[in-house]
Amino acid sequence: MFSLISVFWFLKISFIFCHLSDPKCFWRIKDTKKNLGDTETYCFFSISTKRGYVKNDYFSWNLDKQVTPKTNHLIFSVYLALDEINMNIHILPNISLVVNIECLRQKYDEKTGLALQTEEFIPNYYCTDERRYLIIFTAPVWAVTTRLGTLMFMYSIPELYCGHFHLSLSDNEQFPHLYQLSPKDTSLPLAMVSLMVHFRWNWIGAIVTNDDHGIQFLSELRGEMQKHIVCLSFEITILTEHSMARKEFQRYFNRIVMSSAKVVIVYGDYTSTIDLVLHLCKSKGIFRIWVSVSQFDMITNLGDFMLYSSSGTFIFSHQKPEISGFQQFIQTVHPSNYSSEFSFAKLWWTYFRCSLPPSNCKKLKNCPTKIVFKWLFMTPLGMAMSDTCYNLYNAIYAVAHSLHEMLLQQIDTWSNNAGKELEFDTWKMFSILKTLQFVNPAGDLVNMNQNLKQNTNYDIFYIMDFQKDYGFKMKIGRFSGHLPSHQQLYMSKEMVEWATDVDQILPSICSMPCRPGLRKSPEEGKDICCFVCNPCHENEISNMTNMDQCVKCQEDQYANEDHTLCLQKVVSILDYRDPLGKALAGIALCFSVLTSGILCIFLKHRETPIVKANNQTLSYVLLISLVFCFICSLLYIGHPTTVICILQPITFAIAFTVATSTILAKTITVLLAFKITIPGRRMRWLLLSGVPKYIVLICTMIQLILCGIWLGTSPPFVDADVYMVHGHIIIVCNKGSVIAFYCVLGYMGSVALASFTVAFLARNLPDTFNEAKLLTFSMLVFCSVWITFIPVYHSTKGKTMVAVEVFSILASSAGLLLCIFAPKCYIILLRPQTNSFHKFRKTHSKAENIS
Repeated sequence: MFSLISVFWFLKISFIFCHLSDPKCFWRIKDTKKNLGDTETYCFFSISTKRGYVKNDYFSWNLDKQVTPKTNHLIFSVYLALDEINMNIHILPNISLVVNIECLRQKYDEKTGLALQTEEFIPNYYCTDERRYLIIFTAPVWAVTTRLGTLMFMYSIPELYCGHFHLSLSDNEQFPHLYQLSPKDTSLPLAMVSLMVHFRWNWIGAIVTNDDHGIQFLSELRGEMQKHIVCLSFEITILTEHSMARKEFQRYFNRIVMSSAKVVIVYGDYTSTIDLVLHLCKSKGIFRIWVSVSQFDMITNLGDFMLYSSSGTFIFSHQKPEISGFQQFIQTVHPSNYSSEFSFAKLWWTYFRCSLPPSNCKKLKNCPTKIVFKWLFMTPLGMAMSDTCYNLYNAIYAVAHSLHEMLLQQIDTWSNNAGKELEFDTWKMFSILKTLQFVNPAGDLVNMNQNLKQNTNYDIFYIMDFQKDYGFKMKIGRFSGHLPSHQQLYMSKEMVEWATDVDQILPSICSMPCRPGLRKSPEEGKDICCFVCNPCHENEISNMTNMDQCVKCQEDQYANEDHTLCLQKVVSILDYRDPLGKALAGIALCFSVLTSGILCIFLKHRETPIVKANNQTLSYVLLISLVFCFICSLLYIGHPTTVICILQPITFAIAFTVATSTILAKTITVLLAFKITIPGRRMRWLLLSGVPKYIVLICTMIQLILCGIWLGTSPPFVDADVYMVHGHIIIVCNKGSVIAFYCVLGYMGSVALASFTVAFLARNLPDTFNEAKLLTFSMLVFCSVWITFIPVYHSTKGKTMVAVEVFSILASSAGLLLCIFAPKCYIILLRPQTNSFHKFRKTHSKAENIS
C-alpha cells in the first residue's frame, strides 16, 4: 500500500510540474486609457563589454525614456539576460555586458489608431563615452533595418535582427553585416493547411503583403492547399505603399464581403497597410475567423485585437518555453510601476495553469464572471515573453557564448592585457555567433545556424475577447514539422470544445458536404472544392462523406435505400414453406387425387355407354396424362437441382402434348363416327384400324424428338439471377436454349390449336353421347390460359414468375379435367338411369319415329 501511495504522489507531482513548465492559458487587460495598445518602438540595442560586475542600478537610466509599454517589454527581456549573464561566473568571468538603447517614436491617428509617421533617427555610437560597440541588435520593424543598413555597414559593426523573419533581410550580398535570429517559416504553410484540414475547412481566403516575403508565402501556401484539396476563395495582395494602398481599400473590402469563405489567413508585415484593411473590416462589422502568426497578436491603439473576431482568432507562434523569472525581474528593476498582477496584465500576456476548466462551466463563454476571475488568479505563474522578446533574450546569450568561446581560444592574450580596455574582434565573434548552438536557462536548445532551422515547431493559440476589457489566449494545439505527416498536427480536443465556438458555426466550405449515399460531381469552371452532390447509381454505395466515386456492391449484395450500406441478398425460391408454395402444392395434389378418382370411376363403369362412347381408351390416356400434368407442377416448387431443371420442361411438354393430342384424337373419333352413319360412306375401317391412337403416338414422338434435340444442344441448368429482383437472388432453372424452349412450346400450342379447331367443327354433330362440345369448351379454356400466360409470365419476376407458370399448368389441366369429365361424372354418379343401353335404344327409336 505504501508503494502504491508513493507512485501516486510521484505521478501527481510530475503531472503538476509538466503543466507548470508548459502553461496553456494566458490573459491580459486591454489598457485603453493610454491609447497605445501594443505599439512597438523600433530600437537599437548596442552591446559592449566592461570589466567587472555591473549592477542593476546601471539599467535604470534607460527606463526614463518615453517609450511605449510594449517597448519596455522588449527592454526588460534584454536586461534580464544581461543580469543573468553578468552574475554567472561560468560565462565571461569578471566581464560584464552592457547595452545602450536608442528608440524611435511614432505618431498615431487619434481616431483610427494607425501609424502616421516615424521620427527621423540617426544613431550616434561614440558621443557618450567613446565606447566601441561589438554588435547591434535591432527590433522589431524590418523595414527600418533595411533603410539603415548602409549606415551600419559604414560603421563596420555587425547587426543581429531580432524581429520576425523577413525574406528581404536574407540577402547576404545586400546585407553582409546582418543576420536574422528568428527562423524562417518553412513549415508554416503546411501547418496552417493542416489546421484547415483538421476543422474540415476547404474554402478560405488569404491576405498577404505585396512583397517578396508575402508572395513566397502565398506560393508555398497554394502548393500545400493543392496537396490537401483546400481551395482559395480569394487572395488579396496588399500594396506596401500607403498612398496606393488606400485607393484599393474598397476593392479589398468588397472581395472579403462577397466571398463565402469564413476563414481568412493573414500573413505579412503587420506595420504595412494590412492593418488598415483589418480596421476597415472591423468598422464595417465584417468578422471572419482569422488565422495568422504571432506578430499579429497585438492590441491596437483603440483597445481591440488587431485580428478581432467574434468567432476568435487562431495564432501560430514559434514554440518557446516561458522564462519563469521574468516577472520577478521586472518587479525588481521597476517595482513602482509593476507591483500587481493587473499591472503585468496591462503590459503583456500573463500565463497561468489551466489544465482543467471550472467544473461547472462546460463552455468558457457561459462561465459567470466571478468564477472565471477566481480561476484566473488561482495559480498565477508569470509574465510571458513575445517572440521578439525571446529573440532578444537569446541574442544576448548568443553574444555572451561567442565572446566566451573567443576568450577560451585566446586566454593567454587576455591574461597579459589585464587592466586594459577589452578589445574583441567583432567580425570573428560574428562568425562564431552564426554557427553557435547553446542551451539557454529555460532549457531550450538555441541553434543560430539558419541552414539547420528547416522544420520549425509551432504552438497554436486561440485568442478571444472575454467581456470587453480582457483578452484570453489558450494553447489548443501544436505542429511539429519533423514528425510523420499523420502525427505533425496535435489538437487538444478538450480545449477546443471548451474554449472555442468552432463546432457551433457553419464550416468554411464552398459546397455543403455530400452525405453518405451521395457522390461529388465537380462543377464546370469552378475549383475542385466546389461541387454538387448526386445520388449513387443502382447497387452502388458511398459510406463516407464527400466521396468522389461510389463503390459497387458485390453480386450477392445490394445497396440499401439510402445507398450507404451493402446488404446481403436474400435467396428467393418458390418453396414449400411459403404460403403460396403450400397452396399451389396442395391444389396440385388435390387435382391429382381427383383425376385418379375419376379414372377409377371410369374403370368401374367401363361397360356403360357414356364411358364407351368416344373411345374409352383415349379417355383413360387423357386422365393419366392429366395426372402427370398436375404432378409435374410440383417440380417447379422447392430448391431446383440440375435433374429437376431437366425434368421440368420435358415432363411438362410431354404430358401436355399427350393430353392435347389425345383430345385431338377424340375429336377425330367423333368426326369419323358421324361420317360412318351417313349412307354411302365406307370409313369404318379408319375407326377399326385405330387411326386416332396413332395420332397420339405420332404427336408425342415428334415432341420427344424436339425435347431430345433441346437436351442435346443446350439443356436447362440451375441459375442464380442476382439482377432480376432488387435485394434478392432468384434461384431459377435457366431454359438453356430459348429457341428450343419456344419450339417445344409452339409445337404443343399448334397441337392444342388443331384440337380446338377440329372440336369446334364437330360441336354440332347430333349424338346422344357426343362430347364434341365438351372438348371444344375445354380447349377454349386451355388456349385462353396459355395465351394469357405469355404476357403475364414476362411481366413478373422472381418466384412470382414461377408461381404464374405453376398456376397456368394447374389452371389449364383443371380446365381440361372439369370441362370434359365433370358432366360425365355427373351422369355416372347422379343420373345413372340415363347411362344405359336400354335408355339409349329407347331414345334412339323415338328419334327415328319422329324422323
